[in-house]
Amino acid sequence: MAQYQKIASISEITDGKMKEFKVNGKTIVIANVTGEFLAFDGICTHAQCALAGGFLDGYTLTCYCHGGQFDVKSGEVLSPPPVSPINIYPVKVESDDILVEI
Repeated sequence: MAQYQKIASISEITDGKMKEFKVNGKTIVIANVTGEFLAFDGICTHAQCALAGGFLDGYTLTCYCHGGQFDVKSGEVLSPPPVSPINIYPVKVESDDILVEI
């Protein structure tokens, strides 16, 4: 059963940035979009590249490998070559802690 786990502190991820974490055997990325923390799978569904190495512009994440784009809020593919969305994980912030439901 999924439960919330502390993954990071809000001070670790500044606005417009993202950071990769290994959690329960999964690669998870947490992004800070103007103070909103979002968590999603950290591996591109197209060529298994690390998404934390990509470029974040608002909710749009561009994978550095082949330029595919994802919406980090919904997980949907915005631009190919990926055809499958990334998984999104619920996030809550308590004090300075970022908790992700995994």
